Amino acid sequence: MRTIGVATISGGALAIASTPASDCLFGMGGPKADWTKIKAEIVALCDDEGAPNPSVDGASGSLGGGGYVAPMLVRLAWHSSGSYGKAKGDGGSDGGTIRFCPEINHGGNAGLKHAIGVLAPIKENNPGASWADLIICAGVVAIENMGGPDCGFTPGRVDAPKPDTSPKSDKRFTPDDRLPDAAQGAQHLRDVFYRMGFDDREIVALSGAHAIGRCHTDRSGFWGPWTYGEAAFSNDYYKFLLEKKWTVKVTHEGKPWKGPKQYEADGGKLMMLPTDMVLIQDPAFKKWVKVYAGSEEMFFADFAKAFRKLTELGFKQ
Repeated sequence: MRTIGVATISGGALAIASTPASDCLFGMGGPKADWTKIKAEIVALCDDEGAPNPSVDGASGSLGGGGYVAPMLVRLAWHSSGSYGKAKGDGGSDGGTIRFCPEINHGGNAGLKHAIGVLAPIKENNPGASWADLIICAGVVAIENMGGPDCGFTPGRVDAPKPDTSPKSDKRFTPDDRLPDAAQGAQHLRDVFYRMGFDDREIVALSGAHAIGRCHTDRSGFWGPWTYGEAAFSNDYYKFLLEKKWTVKVTHEGKPWKGPKQYEADGGKLMMLPTDMVLIQDPAFKKWVKVYAGSEEMFFADFAKAFRKLTELGFKQ
């Protein structure tokens, strides 16, 4: 097990009274947090193959068929941050708004209620941590625990106090139109990431997170893993994009495929989304796919910078 460095708070976070947890409302942070202790609890969660992550797909690695929880924690941190809009400075990870309804039920967040669920005991054990910070810390720790780079983490985010708040009252709340639609093409991908302030190189670097985890039919409608190392951070995603023969999926387990358009390789064992395939169809994207396929070190360095930038969008230190 690698030792994962997590920054400590300088000074102290705002003291905010906690609120009871429910399906769509989770408590806020208190005056201080021991991030070394929290890091250890997140590592233990990532290593717990019995952590609940239910899904109808029957994936191995976790109680209930959803697979390993570490990739889900990365997705939670990503989606918590990916609502940011540079033009208005709205959305982003500050506020921890993804823990509330209706955001947790936005289309792109399907299944992330399970990520909130497995983090809830850690939040209860550490009332001094805000949900907003805990979500980001969990993603950062999960990446490094899976063999990925140290992306860095600075605490200090303050939780939004109540759900379903008008963006006019709190710009950290945003509508259900901010995350990438996996069925779309290159222009859509650029529209989403450019809105946050990323360039083509950063788009391709962040897409490398698809080296981990898998899609579930009861969440996104898509099915399957991108690589053979669902809990191992690597540059295999880029290698597989370039090296394997990808065809449109037409059958699944001997029956016609009725889900959204996706691609498969190795007899259906691996998958790619339309937004993955555009990375080798668009020349400006493809040049970076080639760079990262050829150098895992370069991928890790660029991913770490881009992921930290992502998780700090809208967060004023």
